[in-house]
Amino acid sequence: MRGAILHAPGDVRFETRDDPEIIDNTDAIIRMSATCVCGSDLWDYRGINPVSEPAPIGHEYVGVVEAVGSEVTTIRPGQFVIGSFFASDGTCPHCQAGYQTSCQHREFVGAGGAQAEALRVPLADGTLVATPEIPSDELLPSLLAASDVLGTGWYAAVAAGVQPGSTVAVVGDGAVGLLGVLAAKQLGAERIIAMSRHEPRQRLAREFGASDIVTERGDEGVARIMDLTRGVGADAVLECVGTPESMQQALRSTRPGGGVGIVGVPHGVSIDGEQLFYSHVRVQGGPAPVRRFLPELVELILNGEINPGKVFDLDLPLSEVAEGYAAMDERRAIKTLLRP
Repeated sequence: MRGAILHAPGDVRFETRDDPEIIDNTDAIIRMSATCVCGSDLWDYRGINPVSEPAPIGHEYVGVVEAVGSEVTTIRPGQFVIGSFFASDGTCPHCQAGYQTSCQHREFVGAGGAQAEALRVPLADGTLVATPEIPSDELLPSLLAASDVLGTGWYAAVAAGVQPGSTVAVVGDGAVGLLGVLAAKQLGAERIIAMSRHEPRQRLAREFGASDIVTERGDEGVARIMDLTRGVGADAVLECVGTPESMQQALRSTRPGGGVGIVGVPHGVSIDGEQLFYSHVRVQGGPAPVRRFLPELVELILNGEINPGKVFDLDLPLSEVAEGYAAMDERRAIKTLLRP
């Protein structure tokens, strides 16, 4: 098969790779219908995460099952499936508590490189969700979004404690932040403040439910949120970036007793214990347990209640994966969809 290989920072190539095979009896092999570039892939692409040797890349996927191992019982060949970026068994105590990305037997699906024509998915029964039938091409972008960025934005909203009637601020206007806006709206937020400096992203944020746009950053950004909330702060803040600046923006924009949902992968972030202690702000986050939310999100998509696929503003053949990375790195695209 053919797929993406990251050779070095800024160097993604479309190359011949070995076809995936069943390794464990709990595996499934899927033929990719669509995959994409994630904002977190850019940490590697930019060299912020070290790249020591050429490796497959990509962890978002939807497709049709081609084969399953002998112990797989709920997934069968011919089904269209969506899965999370971490494989989980669905049975361990952490999975049962709804934190499948901390499964005691978890495996990173991205190790196999989902930006390819086919993919091995470990722990298929606990990881994959099948649709009742093969969906139309028009639904592929939204179902693909559910495999990571939608579920991650949704978890950010849940972790922050978004409730009906609440005031929410979203730090970050990438795909996760924009879908955090959508999630907050679905969860009943009355006011949603999106922090964005980019007009196309501002428009999409408003379409997803944002009531206010804040373009300021740092002290000015915090002051603007305080002004909009009459000095109180937001009830819930979604941190969807992962930098020291975005973390401080989130913590300082939250009212006492409010919550911050952290889903931006932290790079160089530290939180001062005394600051947190006196703020009365709750903090929760981590790798989003997308599998917890997948059944509900898939149903919302199939019923036409949400259209998260709008975050894909660049649609390319998989063979042009290098351009997909460059476009996102240069902020010419919010998110790149790749079709094998």
